[in-house]
Parts: sequence; structure tokens; C-alpha cells
Amino acid sequence: MRKFCKYLLVSPAVCSAMVFISTAAFAGELSNTSEINQPQIIASPSTKDPAMAQVTSVSQLSDVQTTDWAFQALQSLVERYGCIAGYPNSTYRGNRALTRYEFAAGLNACLDRVNELIATATGDLVKKEDLATLQRLQENFSAELATLRGRVDAVEVRSAEVEANQFSTTTKLNGEVVIAIASVISGNTVSDQKVNQNTVLGDRVRLNLDTSFTGQDLLRTRLQATNLDPFSQTATFTPEGDFRFAGGNNNNGVVIDALLYQFPLGKKTGISLEANAGAIDDFTNTVNPYLDGDGGSGALSHFGTRNPIYYLVNGTGIGIKHEFSDRLELSLGYLATSDTGNPQPGFGLFNGAYGAMAQLTVKPTNQITLGLTYINAYNNNFFANGSGGSNNANNILANASSNSYGIEASFQPSSKFVIGGWAGLTKARVLSDTPGDADIWNYAVTLAFPDLGKQGNIAGIIVGMEPKVTSVSSSLSNAGINKDPDTSYHIEGFYQYKLSENISITPGIIWLTAPDHNNQNDDIVIGTVRTTFTF
Repeated sequence: MRKFCKYLLVSPAVCSAMVFISTAAFAGELSNTSEINQPQIIASPSTKDPAMAQVTSVSQLSDVQTTDWAFQALQSLVERYGCIAGYPNSTYRGNRALTRYEFAAGLNACLDRVNELIATATGDLVKKEDLATLQRLQENFSAELATLRGRVDAVEVRSAEVEANQFSTTTKLNGEVVIAIASVISGNTVSDQKVNQNTVLGDRVRLNLDTSFTGQDLLRTRLQATNLDPFSQTATFTPEGDFRFAGGNNNNGVVIDALLYQFPLGKKTGISLEANAGAIDDFTNTVNPYLDGDGGSGALSHFGTRNPIYYLVNGTGIGIKHEFSDRLELSLGYLATSDTGNPQPGFGLFNGAYGAMAQLTVKPTNQITLGLTYINAYNNNFFANGSGGSNNANNILANASSNSYGIEASFQPSSKFVIGGWAGLTKARVLSDTPGDADIWNYAVTLAFPDLGKQGNIAGIIVGMEPKVTSVSSSLSNAGINKDPDTSYHIEGFYQYKLSENISITPGIIWLTAPDHNNQNDDIVIGTVRTTFTF
């Protein structure tokens, strides 16, 4: 009996065969019919009954069809175990009754065959010497095994405690802390105001609560605290050269800086719902790899981070990105910059300042990326959104409807070098009592050197012209609004050194020639050392 149970454990197919045969046996008992000279229909391959014919394939049985309910069982018994025989005329007669003798003989034949197969396959599987060795090893390492069992039990207890007290199964926390020491190194006077050269220590702390409900969506709630005002307000008195990580001084009070929800719409389309502090880089490729690190990495300044016309789109609204292929992408967006929660005239989602954009991003090769950008904005200027430019340009855009056109490019001939840049034209229509038109240009050439000196390091150089009013209509000129008299150049260099996976330190310098596009102003040199912690 023990060996019989062993067979059942070793081969589930035997159990299936017995159930099938037993069913047939009980059917034979219940039918009170019998036939004379009934042949044995189940036999071992070694049977010598001339009336029997051993089969090696179920297809040899002419009266067995693939649609028969027992076809799979017969096929397994014939082809896997070889213990089914049929009549000499190649029939099986599966519908006839079965006697107890036939059942006993057939079952015995199948068990003998299975026993033969098991003996052949496992004859040398385990030896007595092997069992003795295993017992000796278990005794010798009994202390280690007990320790291991204790450690496993402790891990299970700690895992259960973590699961019971975890913050959320859907939310992850990540953060970035920027601490920077900065100062105006040279430059005395800008716009008849004395430049302040005091050294400051500022910080920007961001905590992101990233939540996913489906595994493909993202709800981001960003908490931010800062204590560093833009230098344009406190030191240089020109919007040019402001740090990207200077988020305004709120004495490190914690506020909700960004609130957005992103989700896919099909396989190629992504939607971004921006509830607060939305930015164009949430749903658009800014075509400035390695330098657009949003202040925490890459370029130090607003201007070096991305094309200034991008800053005309920020606030509350929606962004859409659709990938036609790996080579072609379309981005669309509308963000309101006014008090969108205020229902009074001149505010709200559609009655106040806004920026709307469309960009076609083309990647003709793996090394080249091109962006073609169009932006329509209303009462929205560069300085309000931190992108620099002259005071004159920002004053014009603060009360104007504008159309901006940009082209961005990036070429990476090797893994160690990237050259890029952009050009942007903003055509503004002033909406004051004296309407008029103005053209505002900006451009830049950027160089990036990834992994310079060490993997993870980045060196960057940005040379360009921040937004400048290049022409105005006669009506504006008569009203005292003129083009910028001279050309200021923005020259920036930095080297981001990776101390560890989570810490980097970035010394850098920003040189502004003829600040505010006015040669009467002293050149300004701003220095900083930025340290970034990520977790």
C-alpha cells in the first residue's frame, strides 16, 4: 500500500488513469449487460494474448475520436505509459461495460509499467551514504541553522511592523536640498544704483510626495521652502543673471510649490493637469540636455537653463504631449498665470494673464534634437517668471499681447560633448492708451561636457544675449518707450562635481557685460558655489 501511494505521489497521471478506469468499472457494475469472450482492453506491453494488439499511438484505435470526452486520458496512457491495448481489428470499444477481472488486470499492468519507469529514472538518485552525509552536516551546522531561523523570524516581525506602520502604499517621498553661497564679485553701479556685494548663504528645499494609483500616473505634491531673493531685486537691479535656484525669500516657510497630476491617454499621449506652479518642462522637451536641471543641477541661471520664451508659459492649466514616433513629438499647453481662484474680472482661468504654447520636437537622429516653438501670451513678462531680460523688455510685456517664436537645437557628437543653443523672437503688441509694437530677441550657444573627470560630473558653458528690445513702433517711441540702447552678453560657466550618489558641489560664475543692455552700467561678475543634496 505504501508503494502504491508513492506511485500516486510521483505520477499524477497514474491517479488520473485510475479515476478513469474506476469510473468505467463502476459503470460496468451498474449495467447488467455482458458480452461473450470479452477481450482484455487494458494490458501491459508484454502481454502475449494473441487476441490483444498493443498500440503506441491513440490514432491506431479507429473508433476513438479527438472529440471523445476521454480522448486526452487515453492519449496519455498510450503515449506516455504504453499500457493500453485494443482489439485485433484496431478498435477500442470504449462504450462497453468493464468486468472486475478486466479492471484488476489493467490496473496491475499500468502500475507495473509505472513502477518500471520510476525504477529506471531514480535507481541511482539517492544512496545511503548521501543520507548519512546530509545528517552529519545537519548536526555540525545545527547552531548556524538555529541562528538563521532566528534571523528569518526577526525579519518577518520587522517586515510586518513596517507594513502595519508604513506611510502609504501608493506614495513615495523624494527630495532635493540646494545650499549656495553667492556674491557679486565685481561691478559698482547699475541704472544709477549701487550694486551690493555682500556675500549671502541661501537655500531651496523641495520635498516631493509622488503618488501613483495605477502605476502609470503621477500625482505630485511639492513642498518648498526658500530664503534667497533674486539678485535682481537686492543686488544687481537688472533681471539678467538671476539664479534659477533663487525661489524668493519666504524665510524658509513651507508652501505648496507645485501640484500636478499626470496620466497617459492611450500609449502615445500624456496629459498634465497643473493646479499650481506648472511649468513648460512638465510636458515639453526644452532641448537643453544636461543644462536644464531646474536650478538643482546643470546651469546656474534662469537664462542658462532654457530658452527664455518658455517662461511665458507657467501657472495653472493643462499640458498635452503626443508622440507620433520616437522621432516626432507634439506638445500643447495652456497655463494661466493670474489668480485663477479669483472670479473677479481680470482674473480666473481665462480672463487674466496666460501663456499658450505649441512645440514640435524632431529627432532626425539619435544625436540631434530640434524644437520648433510657438507661444501666445497675454500680460505675461519674462521677469515675472524668472527668465531675465532687460527691464525695458519686461515692462513692455507686462501690458501686452505677444507672439513668440523659438527654435532650439542640440547636437551630441559623442557621449562626452554636447553643443546646443536657441534663438527666440517675441513680437509684442502693447495694449495701453498708446498702442504699439515691439520686437524682443534673445539667443544663446551652449556647451556641455558630461562625465568630465568622473562619471556623473558636468561642465557647462553658456554664451548668449538675454531678451533685448531691438525695435519699437513710432507710437511707442513717441510715448517714451524705446529700444534697448546697447547689447549685453551673458557668459556663464560651471563645473558640477559629483561627491557621491546624493551630493554634488558646483562652483560657477556669471559675467554680464553692459547689464540691462546699457553700456553705461558696469560689467557684473557673480560667483557662487552650489551644493545639492538629493534623496
